[in-house]
Amino acid sequence: MNARTPAGLLTGPLRAVRTYPRRSPLTFGYVVLLLIGHVWVENLLTADRADALRDHISTNLDNLHDHPVTALFGSALLFDGTLTEILTTGFGGTLITLGLGVCCCLAWTERRFGSLRAAAVFLGGHVLATLLTAVVILLALRQGWYPQSVRQASDYGISYGAQTVLALATLALPRWARLPWAAFVVGWPLSGGGERPGPLPDFTTVGHLLAAALGFALAAAVAVTASRRRRAGARAERVSEAVAGRRR
Repeated sequence: MNARTPAGLLTGPLRAVRTYPRRSPLTFGYVVLLLIGHVWVENLLTADRADALRDHISTNLDNLHDHPVTALFGSALLFDGTLTEILTTGFGGTLITLGLGVCCCLAWTERRFGSLRAAAVFLGGHVLATLLTAVVILLALRQGWYPQSVRQASDYGISYGAQTVLALATLALPRWARLPWAAFVVGWPLSGGGERPGPLPDFTTVGHLLAAALGFALAAAVAVTASRRRRAGARAERVSEAVAGRRR
């Protein structure tokens, strides 16, 4: 058997990159939009205007009360991370949310379920996790577990939607890899080591865990539905075979 040449080993990845826009057009367009938005905010706007924009689209309690639609959807058009400072935790977060979450797992979701359903999963995870986190924050404020300043905290980006599709992508893995992957999806938000203002972790960690729970719940629902369909198909096949046998 001839060993594969380096050029041969690159054929598959190069083909995947070349066909990516055609196979995952929604994801490709979204990634391009995120990159354009990142360059615009980080390099073309003044620092004051960039900060004002981030403050306006942050999904904190005050913004969700004053302009919820702008905050919810505007926050999904920027990612909170860096593309250049590769030795920072921000770059690690970018690799997970933009790289693994959007570029890989959202693309897989689009190919598996279609563009419209992939968009619904991503946006649904982003919006639902944000709103559920807001409820947790309100309850925590009543108990004195969070400081009042959390009402105006900066909280924008794609990470809740990315976390949802990261969890959903458990379905794409072989059975032996699913538990380690689930541990990674749950574990990386907890690895930041942020201060606990009370019995709860910081609200962004809560949001990531809620988004993961949404993704895992959806994955379980898909798996159960597929199992039921397989069983129904097997029963129908057995009935058909029995009927055919009687006719003989």
